[in-house]
Amino acid sequence: MRFDPLNPSIPFGDGVADAIDWTQATMGWLFDGIQAFLQLIYGAFTFALATPPYWVIILIFAAIAWRAASWRLALFTAIGFYLIRGFDLWLHAMQTISLVVLAVLCALLLAIPLGIWAARSTTVSKIVKPVLDLMQTMPAMVYLIPAITIFGIGPTPGAIATLIFAMPPGVRLTELAIRQVDKELVEAGYAFGSTPGRILRQIQLPVALPTIMAGVNQVIMLALSMVVLAGMAGAGGLGGDVVGSLASLNIPLGIEAGTAVVIIAIFLDRVSARFGEPQRRRPRGRRTQQETETSGQDPTTEPTTERSKA
Repeated sequence: MRFDPLNPSIPFGDGVADAIDWTQATMGWLFDGIQAFLQLIYGAFTFALATPPYWVIILIFAAIAWRAASWRLALFTAIGFYLIRGFDLWLHAMQTISLVVLAVLCALLLAIPLGIWAARSTTVSKIVKPVLDLMQTMPAMVYLIPAITIFGIGPTPGAIATLIFAMPPGVRLTELAIRQVDKELVEAGYAFGSTPGRILRQIQLPVALPTIMAGVNQVIMLALSMVVLAGMAGAGGLGGDVVGSLASLNIPLGIEAGTAVVIIAIFLDRVSARFGEPQRRRPRGRRTQQETETSGQDPTTEPTTERSKA
């Protein structure tokens, strides 16, 4: 076949399809193992969330919101999930949360180590950046095509497509966070004889944690948006309701499923965002018991001045 530069025809898609077919035929055993593992974890999450009475899960979510943020978010969480139960979408909502948690955990297990590696190696960073650009600019629904081809219909292709779509912000913000750590702190760690692993655990990661958690928040939001599209792959949950309402023009179902997705998104966004915030500093003027014992002075007595000593 001759190539005509004035009338080009490049079968790029055919090449990708052939590569997917070859990978599926050669590594089918690996894909079967991945599918079995993801279905097991997904089933465990769904069982843990959907089996107890709905009010127990609502109380747990409200307690998490109260602990992470405030009583206002806890009240919103309780009312919001009660509305989801009133919409008769409780099981599908728990399936959606299970799929989001599964995809986010898998994405973070890949994104955070890759971001740390990219922050430590300029070569890795230069290789990773164009790949992340491609992952972020590719239309989200395109990820469903190879996932369905390899894993078939069900929650597994939805989870795979979701973690691929949601992973780039985790890698980018992890790399940015590690690179922004003050170099003087790192040099001080090396000066005291610390190993690179210890510096990473005790200096770089604690300092970079707020930015890394911002990346985690973005991963959660992108995962939730992709989970809805994953309903087209038979992933079920609220995404299936949205797709079903679109196919049958069922306006009530579409509005209720969309509202449930918004409630879950607000809950996950606020909780993940507040967990990444640094701890509040205690007010000045109050001395802890440890500081008092260290100074050896009674906090109720006034400090001795040079004039009184004289």
